Amino acid sequence: MADYEIPQELRYSIEDEWVRHDEDRFVIGVTDFAQQQLGDIVFVELPKLGARLVRGDPFGVIESVKAVSDLFAPVSGTVVELNEQLEDAPEMVNADCFGEGWILALEAADDSGFEELLDANAYQAHVQEREE
Repeated sequence: MADYEIPQELRYSIEDEWVRHDEDRFVIGVTDFAQQQLGDIVFVELPKLGARLVRGDPFGVIESVKAVSDLFAPVSGTVVELNEQLEDAPEMVNADCFGEGWILALEAADDSGFEELLDANAYQAHVQEREE
């Protein structure tokens, strides 16, 4: 298995998004596994500020030199912040997917969707199954 960073403090979707719970909001990005699989990111389509995302529904697109992939909302909520730096520097996703390469922040009505996401160990097992 390739070497992927999977921080213990985050939660993960089976579609390869990560979620960090920061007080009253959820910060979302794509995992190290996803960005490595995609290769060099050249474009990230973001939703509008204030958009209402529903868990499991697509909310944008990430494009690399190899593929175009939908981004799926790992939790439901209202978009309260966008990483607008990705418009001019989408490669930040490759350089620092868990830091400067975050995608958006949501304000959620409750934490229920977050608790249902995979923890780091379950996500690691999910990645290993797909690589075999």
